Amino acid sequence: MMTTTHDTTDGTHGHYTPAERRTVRKNLVGIGMGNLLEWYDWNVYASFTIYIAAHAFNDADPASALLSTLAIFAVGFIARPFGGFVFGWIGDRKGRKYSMTLAIVLASFGSLAIALLPSYETVGAWSSLMLLLARLLQGLAHGGELPSSQVFLSEVAPAKHRGLWSSWIYVSGTTGILAGVLLAAVLNLTLTAEQLDAFGWRIPFAIGAVAGLYTLYLRRNMEETEAFTNIEKSGAPKRNIFSQIWEHRLGALQVIGLTIGITVAYYAWAINAPTYANTQLGMDRGLTLWAGVIGNIVLIVSLPLWGMLSDRFGRKPIMIISAGAALVLYLPIQAWLRNDFLVLVLSVSLMSAILAGALAIMPAMFSELFPPEVRTSGIGFPYALAVAAFGGTAPYIQTYASGQDYNWFPLYTMALLVITLITVFTVPETKGKHLG
Repeated sequence: MMTTTHDTTDGTHGHYTPAERRTVRKNLVGIGMGNLLEWYDWNVYASFTIYIAAHAFNDADPASALLSTLAIFAVGFIARPFGGFVFGWIGDRKGRKYSMTLAIVLASFGSLAIALLPSYETVGAWSSLMLLLARLLQGLAHGGELPSSQVFLSEVAPAKHRGLWSSWIYVSGTTGILAGVLLAAVLNLTLTAEQLDAFGWRIPFAIGAVAGLYTLYLRRNMEETEAFTNIEKSGAPKRNIFSQIWEHRLGALQVIGLTIGITVAYYAWAINAPTYANTQLGMDRGLTLWAGVIGNIVLIVSLPLWGMLSDRFGRKPIMIISAGAALVLYLPIQAWLRNDFLVLVLSVSLMSAILAGALAIMPAMFSELFPPEVRTSGIGFPYALAVAAFGGTAPYIQTYASGQDYNWFPLYTMALLVITLITVFTVPETKGKHLG
C-alpha cells in the first residue's frame, strides 16, 4: 500500500526519511486496524445470530428470539447516521485522531459487552436490553469510524497518491469481513454445537474487544493531521456545525448521490450474493460462502489498482467506468446466475472487481469536496445516512423482491446507479487537490 515517495511542501517529488516512514506505517496500521475491527464486529454478529438469540431472549419461542436479534442488528444501522453526525462534529472540533480514538473505544466496549452478556435465564429482559445498548454503541462507533478514518487518511496522504491511499479503507474493511468469516468457519470446525452454544459464540467478540485495546494504543500514538492542526493554529472562531453543513449542502447531497448506487450494488454482490445463491438458487451454503470469500479477495486485490489509476487519470473517469460498467452488466450477470459454483464465483468476482473502482476512491473523492473545517461533518452524516437507508436495507429488499412474481431488485439497483452516474457529472475533478 505504501509508496516510497511523497510530495514535499515545495511541490517537488521527494523521498521519505526513516522517521517519515515510521509515521506512515503507524498511520496506516492505526487506521487499518480500527477499520478492520469495525467491519469485523459488524460481520461476526450476523454470523452468530442464532446463538445470540438463544442467550439474549426467551428461548421458549426460538423464532421470536431470532427475529428480535435481527431487529437489534438493524438498530445498529439506525444508529449509524447519528454516529456519523456526532463523530463528524467531534472530528471537526476536537480532531480526526480524537474522533477515531473515541470510536474504537465505543466499538470495543460494545464487543466486550456482548462477549460477557448474561443469559436471559439469569437476568431476564436485562440481557436483551444490554444487547440493544451494545449494538447501539457499535452502530454509533461504526457511523463515526468511517468518515473520521477516511478524512484522516486523505489528509495525511500525498496529494499525488491520495487515490491509492484511499483504497486502504475498503482493503482493511474487507479484510475484517474475511477475518470474521474465517473465524466463524474455524470455530464451527473445532467446536461442537454444544460448545458453540455454551461459550464458543462469545470468542469472536472477546477477540474484538482485546484487539480494540491494541488499536487504541496505536491510535493514541498517531499524530494529528496537518490540515486540522492548521485550523487550530489559525485561531478562527468555531462556527455552528448546522450552518456549515447547510452552507456545503451541495457537497453533502453529492456524497449521498455518489454512495447510494454503489453501496446497494456492493451489498447485493459482495455481501449478500452467497445468501441469495443459497436461498433462491438452492446452492450448498458452504460453497456459497467460499464463493463470497473468493469474491472479497478479488475486491481486495482490485482496490489499490483502481486507486492508482485514479491518481493518474482522475476520480471522475474511474467513477464513471465503475458505476457505468456495473449498470450495463448488472442484468446480464444476474441472468447468468444459476446453481453452479464456478458461475457464482465468476459473477461475484467480476462485479466485485468492477465496484472496486468506485469503492477505492470514494474516501478521497469525498474529502476533496469539503474544506477542512467541515470535512468530517460534511461527509459523516450524509454518508452514514445513505449507507443505513440504502445499504442496510439492500439484503432485505433483495430477498423480498426475489420472492415476488417479478424480481425487480436489479431494476431498483440500476436506477440508483443511474443517480450515482448523474451525480458524478456534477462533481468537479479533484485529483491532486491540496486539502489544506
